[in-house]
Amino acid sequence: MLRLRPYKNCDAKAIVTWCKDEVSFRKWSSDRWESYPLTEDVMNEKYFDYNGDCEEEDNFYPMTAFDESGAVGHLIMRFTDEKKTILRFGFVIVDDSKRGMRYGKEMLQLALKYAFEILRVEKVTLGVFDNNMPAYYCYKAAGFKDVKLDKEIILELCGEQWKIWELEIEEKDYES
Repeated sequence: MLRLRPYKNCDAKAIVTWCKDEVSFRKWSSDRWESYPLTEDVMNEKYFDYNGDCEEEDNFYPMTAFDESGAVGHLIMRFTDEKKTILRFGFVIVDDSKRGMRYGKEMLQLALKYAFEILRVEKVTLGVFDNNMPAYYCYKAAGFKDVKLDKEIILELCGEQWKIWELEIEEKDYES
C-alpha cells in the first residue's frame, strides 16, 4: 500500500539514485539543479533552505511516497498564486526499479487528494518535456489534461531543445 508523507532529509539517500544518467536527471529536474549527479547534501540544503525562507513559508511542500520497502516516489508541491488556489507539482519521480508498476499514478492520486481535500486548491498544474512520454501518459492517467499555450516553452538541455507541455487538473474534474 502506497502512502504519502512530508519529505525527510533521509529520503534523499534513495531519491538521488533514481536518475542513472544526466538525460533522465534533466527530464526529472529540468535546469533546477546546477549539476549532475545530485548529492544528498545538495538536495537537502535546497529543500530545507527553501522551507526556512520566511517568504516561502507555507508555500513549498516536498513529499515522499513510500511503501513497506521504503521510499518509492517523490514530488514537490508549491503554490503559484498569492490566494493559494493554484498548486504546481514538480520534481515528480518514481524509483527507477519500480517504473511501469503504477506507482507514479498512485502517488499522483495521493498528492491530488492532499491538494484538493487538505489544501483546498482549485487547480493543480505541472509541466513535462515532450521527450518524456512515460511521464506524460502517467499524468494523463492520473486525470491531468493538456493546456494549450499561447507560446511554446523550449529549454536547451543536454545539447538539445526540449519542449515543455503544460497539464492541469481542476477541482471540478478531480475524482476523490
